[in-house]
Amino acid sequence: MVKEPRAGRVKTRLGRDMGLTASAWWYRHQVAKTLRVLRDPRWEVLLAVSPDRARNSRVWPTDLDRIPQGNGDLGRRMLRALCQTEGPSLLIGSDIPGITRQHIADAFKSLGTAKSVIGPAIDGGFWLIGLHHPQRAPQHLFKGVRWSHAETLKDTTPTLPQPVAMVATLNDVDTIADL
Repeated sequence: MVKEPRAGRVKTRLGRDMGLTASAWWYRHQVAKTLRVLRDPRWEVLLAVSPDRARNSRVWPTDLDRIPQGNGDLGRRMLRALCQTEGPSLLIGSDIPGITRQHIADAFKSLGTAKSVIGPAIDGGFWLIGLHHPQRAPQHLFKGVRWSHAETLKDTTPTLPQPVAMVATLNDVDTIADL
């Protein structure tokens, strides 16, 4: 899931610490790095973009397919993105500096026995979420979740199809202290 890297529209909490232009610059380069890391013949990379008009943006590699995130809160947009995929699918945050191909391989492997997978973030949220059967995602998925909150992971886990596998805990970047 990616956002168009425009100052004042992306990484605004980080922008309060370092300036909005600098935080947008950081985000743009972080997304580029993440996309380089995630390219692997074992899986397909698909960009869920926001705003929807950014599907035509040349900010991201033109060889990657793109789908719009659409309207709604983060949970609604993630559910919409997942339901547009086939087979085991993962949604990955775009602000995770420590992500590796091995993290993704481990998450896909866990979907061999679990119906859902989640990658906890240090701040109480999550950096990855995945479903074995995304087109059968329950409509209550992400209902009642407090976003950008210390309890986001705790709120999300019960809404996922069971059993849920946990993968490595990673750091996401929201403020300058996270860098």
